[in-house]
Amino acid sequence: MPVRASRGALALGLAMLLAHAAVGAAAATDPAGRRQILLGRSVDGRPIVAVEIGDFDASVRVLVIGCIHGNEPAGIAIANRLSHSRPSPELDLWIVPDLNPDGVAAQTRGNAHGVDLNRNFPWRWQRLSGLFYSGPRRLSEPESRIAARLIRRARPQISIWFHQHMDLVVESGGNPAVERRFAALVGLPLARLTREPGSAVGWENHTLPGTTAFVVELPAGSLPATAVSRYAHAVVAVGR
Repeated sequence: MPVRASRGALALGLAMLLAHAAVGAAAATDPAGRRQILLGRSVDGRPIVAVEIGDFDASVRVLVIGCIHGNEPAGIAIANRLSHSRPSPELDLWIVPDLNPDGVAAQTRGNAHGVDLNRNFPWRWQRLSGLFYSGPRRLSEPESRIAARLIRRARPQISIWFHQHMDLVVESGGNPAVERRFAALVGLPLARLTREPGSAVGWENHTLPGTTAFVVELPAGSLPATAVSRYAHAVVAVGR
């Protein structure tokens, strides 16, 4: 039987997010380091965690989602590399290595309900079936609700969502200069694709005007260590 995230676990994660201001006010110097927060659980009860690393009260906040489609997991290696990197001064980096652990375990695009999480966000949501099944309603899935809560609380200026397998950076509706710079740093072309209904980046760019959420389409397969390092360095560079 699927195990759903308890309200207590979600409340704890959000309470820790809201504690930033208090921590910054109490510290004699800028609070910095690394901490992990349980945001909630997937349909089948797997934990979904965020790692915060760097300067906790920095004015620049960057969010990285390593994986949203379970059969597109290459970005998890980049997220894990960032999670264990040396904290960057004046940058508050939030990392969710795997937003869809049930899909990764099953090697499926959707979650355990068969929902494409990247069609389940509220902005221009439509009823879709088949491979791109958008769910019975907006934010019907625990995984997409977890991401939405985190984004509303953390309010990142830049969010990077890793996908596969098109080998390009997608002009996603935020600041094209940020997208262009990331593309140059990793050596990928920048291209505008169809803006899909219910997408995470579409909702985020609509919900947080003036910020930039964009998709990075990694190549097929797993990434070599040199590529993982290159992408991780680019994430930090665009946040500076």
